[in-house]
Amino acid sequence: MNDMDTNQRGGTTLLGLLLALGLILGGWILGVQIKNTRLADRYVTVKGLVERNVKSDLAIWPLNYKEAGDDLTTVYAKTEADKKVILDFLQQQSIQPNEIELGVIRVVDTQANEYGGGQRAPHRYIVDQQITVRTNRVDVVANAAQKTMLLLQKGIVLSGNPGQSGLVYKFTALNAIKPDMITEATRNARAAADRFASDSGSKVGAIRQANQGVFSILAADQGAATGEPGEAGDMSFGADASLMKTVRVVTTVQYYLNQ
Repeated sequence: MNDMDTNQRGGTTLLGLLLALGLILGGWILGVQIKNTRLADRYVTVKGLVERNVKSDLAIWPLNYKEAGDDLTTVYAKTEADKKVILDFLQQQSIQPNEIELGVIRVVDTQANEYGGGQRAPHRYIVDQQITVRTNRVDVVANAAQKTMLLLQKGIVLSGNPGQSGLVYKFTALNAIKPDMITEATRNARAAADRFASDSGSKVGAIRQANQGVFSILAADQGAATGEPGEAGDMSFGADASLMKTVRVVTTVQYYLNQ
């Protein structure tokens, strides 16, 4: 009987030790999980801004002109004469023939769709055409666009919106500078996170989440505009008319903060 009591007491003691050890181990694991959960909630969101001034590498210059009259043959002949004057002007401005595209001639008969009671147009026929200059010699085009008064002096009025020549400048080498700009923007974001962590007595850990951001091409004098690419508002307004541009990207990165 004594041996049996001794065995029962030993088994009870061992069971108690195992239960105690299990409670201790479970508490330690729970504590680690709680700590990790709290650390996971500690992060900082920073932004890295990079801007680069670039020069356009493509110019697209549409020159629209039209003539009107009541005799189609006469109007067409005048349009052809205008075309020769414009082509001569472009040649004088060092525009090469392979940089010039001739558009399709469009003829409008203003009386073709007339309905009773409507006021007649001053002229029956309107003939218009577009000559487009497309070149990567942007400086040549920029210089030529300043001399369109020579065409006006010869009786040729380029049609379009008042005060606008229709000249568009493009920057097509964005892919060549994207990798370096993303690297620099990420580096700037990390520097901002390091400063924040230093002020808060923490250390920057791994990246929690990252957003590359959207590249925007702005007019050169819009580089300091507030807001981010992709937000409400047309930040690209006027960019096509600017020979010099600013390429801008804002990278958003979240870093964990460690004690």
